[in-house]
Parts: sequence; C-alpha cells; structure tokens
Amino acid sequence: MEHVNTASDEDLHRILLSCLHSPRWSGRIAEHRPYPDLDSLLAAADEAAYDLTWPDLIEALAAESLPPLPEDTYSAAHTALSAAHAAYEARFGHVFVICLDGVAPGEVLDRLLEAVRSRLTNDPEEERTVVADELRRLARGRLLKCLRGAGNCAINH
Repeated sequence: MEHVNTASDEDLHRILLSCLHSPRWSGRIAEHRPYPDLDSLLAAADEAAYDLTWPDLIEALAAESLPPLPEDTYSAAHTALSAAHAAYEARFGHVFVICLDGVAPGEVLDRLLEAVRSRLTNDPEEERTVVADELRRLARGRLLKCLRGAGNCAINH
C-alpha cells in the first residue's frame, strides 16, 4: 500500500495502466489517494471500473491480448480457439476477454472454449455487461499482482 500512496503520479499511472489500459480508471484511483488499506484500494478500483463508459471499455479492450494457452496445448486446440476468437471478434468487434484467475492450468483450454462459445450467443448489450465485468476482474487481479511485486508490474499482459 505504501508504494501506491507514495508513488509519483506518473509512476502510479504507469502501474495502473498496466492493470487496465483506461486513463479514466487510473485517474480515478490516483485522485483518491491515500488509501488506508488494501480493501479500500480494491473497492476504489472496482468502483472506478463500474463507472467506465463503453468508449472507456473499448479503449481498454484495444490494449488487451488473447488469453495465453498452456504450452503443452495441442495444435488442434489452438486452431479451435483461434476460430472461436475470430467468430467472437467478427460478432462483437473487439477481442475476447476473460479473467482466468484461480483456474487450474489443465482447465484453461476447456474454460476458454466453453466461455467463448457460450458468450457468442449473447446479444451485444448482454455481452457489454460481461466484458465490463471481465475487465474489472482482470484489473483487480493485475492490481493485486502489482502490489505483491511492490509496483514492479510488467507493462505488457
């Protein structure tokens, strides 16, 4: 927490943008410093994410990459997942995002395929709600990882 509360504005924005590429989100979190504890920071991060508009979310989505598959995944699975991602992007106009925190490595492929296929049946408004929640969960998980690493976040996810 000390790192978040004492970092320069520039450093904090860089760290926060590595968690979710939304200047509005990072600005909201930064302007409410200092935070007394982790729960307060996470609550502020969630609240800021809930307040993002669809254009803010599109900006954040532009910086997202597809979730990585475990290294030992067979090539047919890569093909199936690539096709599912392409169908998703064609339908919704942006990259598929999902938070896989807590999913065992051996279950990642099944969870990804199941989620993308299921979400392809959503109407666009329903999918916007799911996307916003997945981005919020991704940002929360990345923020926790940053705090564990004392702010030494990787810039690319």
